[in-house]
Amino acid sequence: MGADHTRSAPPTPPGVRRILIVTVVPLFVATLIAAIVLWPRDAPRPEAADDTPRYHGTVTRVVTEPCPPNPAVPEGTPTTAQGPCGTVTVRVQDGPDAGQEVQTPVPDGPGAPRVSAGDDIILVSLTDPEDPSISTYNIAEHQRGKPLIWLAVLFAAAIVAFGRLRGLAALAGLAASFAILLTFVLPGISAGHSPLVVAIVGSALIMFVVLYLTHGVSAQTSVAVLGTLGSLVLTGLLGLAATMGTHLTGFGSEDATTLSMFRGDVDLHGLLLAGIIIGSLGVLDDVTVTQAATVTELGHANPNFSRRELYRAATRVGRAHIASVVNTIVLAYAGASLPLLLLLTADSRALGQILTSEFLAQEIVRSVVATLGLIAAVPLTTALAVVVTTAGRRRTADGGERGTPDDSGRTTTSNPRLPRPATDRAEALQALSTPRTRNTSPAAPSGWPEPDRSTDTTW
Repeated sequence: MGADHTRSAPPTPPGVRRILIVTVVPLFVATLIAAIVLWPRDAPRPEAADDTPRYHGTVTRVVTEPCPPNPAVPEGTPTTAQGPCGTVTVRVQDGPDAGQEVQTPVPDGPGAPRVSAGDDIILVSLTDPEDPSISTYNIAEHQRGKPLIWLAVLFAAAIVAFGRLRGLAALAGLAASFAILLTFVLPGISAGHSPLVVAIVGSALIMFVVLYLTHGVSAQTSVAVLGTLGSLVLTGLLGLAATMGTHLTGFGSEDATTLSMFRGDVDLHGLLLAGIIIGSLGVLDDVTVTQAATVTELGHANPNFSRRELYRAATRVGRAHIASVVNTIVLAYAGASLPLLLLLTADSRALGQILTSEFLAQEIVRSVVATLGLIAAVPLTTALAVVVTTAGRRRTADGGERGTPDDSGRTTTSNPRLPRPATDRAEALQALSTPRTRNTSPAAPSGWPEPDRSTDTTW
């Protein structure tokens, strides 16, 4: 991976590597054991339903016409239908009438699709209950397969074009995340296991797979893993305390209420906590990986940084990151709950009653708990990264730092702090007032690190 780099990052001292291995490997093994124990072997299968036949078709013609008046309506209501009215000619692509053109009414009502000639749509076949030999077609929705495929191709191409091999690893990590969610987390909750426990184990499993797959097996990644895991545990505890303190039941959305009607055995309070943890994971690994990389970059750019200086410099970067991420979290939750927020603005109750209602209090708890977990992730990950990055440094008598032997017995180069030569006041003023000329000679030395050098600490 680093063959084209002119200078590689110094290796992690053997003692630090052993400590990381002894710490990370047992946590990974414990996560695997917990996943095996909780693996859904008897997850309930969806009951077979009498699904309405659905066929693909292409719209060839749309004819609209005025809607006829309603035969009998209550006083004060419109005398004609809202519309639109008319007929749609569709060429059926599959099913018993494949290749034929059929007539369907123009879709109407809230959320009805708006169709025009050339649209690819999905037809549903409705059978007359009194005469099964009579069936009619209605337009259900548009076909979205091809647009979604092209959107996914564009998404993958952009990631690979920018990230190259790291982009491919990120796509593989994304696929692994969905695989764990679909094969372990969701079936595990459906099987009756505690949603909180399943979410913690599933999030830890996703964290191990995605971080090491995307960023490689290195000390820097291990620091991010430990910081993410510690922040996840703290987020779970904060979420538990917050939901119990605010007496949230989990019935804060229409989806949860509908789920309780079909699956009464699902713990909706635990499901709320599971959603908080899984939702926080995506932002947590962003913060922890960034902090670990920041400490590594600063430590390599200036090896003379003390641990306190390195921690303070990296924490300043973390503060700026958190300040932007907090706004991201709040806006993400607000965007996902925009219909609910619009509904609440039309509520005639007092503002205090609206804010403390189950619907809005649930979103407030989500945002606050996720933010507190992120804030805790910065000092935790930064401190771990500082310890790993500066491990093995020994102060010399002149104030520099001498490296420790690596596996081959060699030591890293020392970085002594050379005393500044005494400079005359006039010479200093002249140097400050003289315009600087830039030396563009290719042989001129540069104090900046190479732009293409990798800062991933090798094992």
